[in-house]
Amino acid sequence: MGFMDSVKNLVNKGKDFASKNPDKVQDFIQKTGDQVDKRTGGKYAHHVDKAQDAARKHLGTPGNPGPDGRPGPESGPGPDARPGPRQP
Repeated sequence: MGFMDSVKNLVNKGKDFASKNPDKVQDFIQKTGDQVDKRTGGKYAHHVDKAQDAARKHLGTPGNPGPDGRPGPESGPGPDARPGPRQP
């Protein structure tokens, strides 16, 4: 087994954990971002928020599709969901 196979295996284990424990993953992402904001005095809050959104999107946590486009567990519209433009 090569290095890349080991990395892929580790990533797949993480995704599997995220799909089985979306509440724990959401909590971890939120707490991590809060800790970074606290330690940096909020100086990079915008970047931290973007990183949190990217992590949620990549892992397919609730309200965010996963990398394959399928909805995450118990997915629904996100907190910032807005209706799109009307089609004629």
